[in-house]
Amino acid sequence: MLVVMKPHATPAEVEAVVEKIRGMGLTPHAIPGAQRVAIGVTGNKGAVEPGPFTALPGVADCIRVSQPFKLVSREVKEEDTVIDVGGVKLGGPSIVVMAGPCSVESKEQLLEAAHGVKKLGARFLRGGAWKPRTSPYEFQGMGEEGLKLLALAREQTGLQVVTEVMDPETLPLCVEYADVLQIGARNMQNFSLLKRLGTVNKPVLLKRGPSATLREWLMAAEYVVAHGNYQVALCERGIRTFETMTRNTLDLNAVPVLKALTHLPVVVDPSHGIGLRRHVPAMARAGIAAGADAIIVEVHPRPECALSDGQQSLDLAEFGALMTQVKVIAGAIGRPVA
Repeated sequence: MLVVMKPHATPAEVEAVVEKIRGMGLTPHAIPGAQRVAIGVTGNKGAVEPGPFTALPGVADCIRVSQPFKLVSREVKEEDTVIDVGGVKLGGPSIVVMAGPCSVESKEQLLEAAHGVKKLGARFLRGGAWKPRTSPYEFQGMGEEGLKLLALAREQTGLQVVTEVMDPETLPLCVEYADVLQIGARNMQNFSLLKRLGTVNKPVLLKRGPSATLREWLMAAEYVVAHGNYQVALCERGIRTFETMTRNTLDLNAVPVLKALTHLPVVVDPSHGIGLRRHVPAMARAGIAAGADAIIVEVHPRPECALSDGQQSLDLAEFGALMTQVKVIAGAIGRPVA
């Protein structure tokens, strides 16, 4: 249920509702809005009767939430969530671009990529310090040294750092060095990790699992939000289908559907979505046209030498051409590029 407060409800009136919810053995979630505060109620097994709340001062209405993903639903919060990452707004009217190599391989490689994508208009630097690989014999990443190099690149360029969290054990290190914590597709339903992410004050980029439905994906986001971290963005990176000509099938249907269902920002990853370097720009353009708030693109100074995902990484010249196209598509739908 959602308890909606009147536009001029006082903090004391809001707190009285919060205490009433706690007194019933349930969990309150205060959700500030542009015009008024709403308080989500979770922890109930059945319907919560509105009577105890409608009589309280400052309460305007009580609304039953039909979706199982309560806190991330637009039923609970109508306006878009905008996540401020070091002054860069993820969500809202502007489109932002995240770019960088799949994995941090060396200081020289990362700094060349970081300076290159910064010059061409990216606002976030993506790069993996730990890499989950299908084969145990492939490059697994540089670990903490990779995180230190990402922090150095941020210091030199001003780009915000996005990196993948592999497990609860390495989460504290990622929190120390990164600005946005990426949860990879394999970990979308790692519920112990999701709960831990709910306790940290860092934005989370939650990638869709390769076989996850939209409902399952939104319920994974609900785990993070329900444990206290409201800074979550969703990343569509392709799902596994019967098609074998591409790495995945980029589900662009998901973008407008998610924008209708949830207030969370939506990001599209065309690199993993199609897995073919020459077609990544087309899918990036399509993602923006579909309504994504951001794109995250793999960019490597020399893709042919990349230790991971070189076949889907753009070089800097290709990324520059894509950025020109991004601005055209964004302008056509009335959205600026941050």
